[in-house]
Amino acid sequence: MTLQQLQYFLAAYASGSFSGAADELHMAQPSLSEQVRRLEAELGLELFTRVGRGLVPTEAGEALRPHAEQTLAAAEAARDSVVAVRELRGGLASFGAWGTARYYPGTDIVADFRRRHPEVRVRLLGQNSSEVVEAVREGELEAGMVALPVDDRGLDVRPIMRDEVVYASIDPAHVRRTMTIAGLARAPLILADASYGNEDPTRRQLAELAQRAGTAVEPQIEVEDVEAALDLAARGMGDTLVARGVLLALGRRLSSKLGWVPMEPPLYDTFAFVSRRGRRLSPASREFLRLAEARLSELAATLETRPPRRRRPGG
Repeated sequence: MTLQQLQYFLAAYASGSFSGAADELHMAQPSLSEQVRRLEAELGLELFTRVGRGLVPTEAGEALRPHAEQTLAAAEAARDSVVAVRELRGGLASFGAWGTARYYPGTDIVADFRRRHPEVRVRLLGQNSSEVVEAVREGELEAGMVALPVDDRGLDVRPIMRDEVVYASIDPAHVRRTMTIAGLARAPLILADASYGNEDPTRRQLAELAQRAGTAVEPQIEVEDVEAALDLAARGMGDTLVARGVLLALGRRLSSKLGWVPMEPPLYDTFAFVSRRGRRLSPASREFLRLAEARLSELAATLETRPPRRRRPGG
């Protein structure tokens, strides 16, 4: 039994003849009547009796009619729902983001998307790049924005921008010159992303640099949130590492007391889009990713035009 056969059956039922149904559907009458005969053969019952040149539905035909109408209506609704998703008149954009994405244009991307497509729901998740990667790999999210490096098994990874990580301190003596990994190993360090430890991409970079230098970076204080790390550093509880994009977003609210200097060699957070390898994204998620790429490209250009420089506390 096919949707086409049910459509032909209902057209014949409504018009009372095969020829009338064929005219309504703009097709040849023999093709239509042949499909109805095949449907009757499959069901093992006649759906119509021939009276003169017309058709009268049998008891089986009367029983089939409401079910045929419901089936075709459900098929049409299914088709409309797919079209709505394709045309961004419905559906869900599910996306992951690294933990400090709110300091970048993360909420701006959501606002842009909803202004353009108010009927599409948005689901933006993620506390850390490592968990976003796992959610994408497991199919819980279609795609995500993460900081590299990550475990890319089964994933497509497309870098989009980078942001320099700087060393921040309230103590002028600590920001007189660029900070090295050896100096970092001796510093009274406060680091964010306590729950993720070396699964956090920035910490992984530090661990690799320290290993190559024959030392280790051990924070004296660990917190979850970058704002908490900056607040403690501003109170003189230690020094911290922070991306310039975060400092730019915060302005003077938490960073006014802090000075900062670049790392030597420079240390970067590199951000990328990830999705499951070989899987096509939904139209909504593709549009969300397009807007995200445009916003992050704008931010990358802003950061490039503001080169990192040594900054004194309170300056």
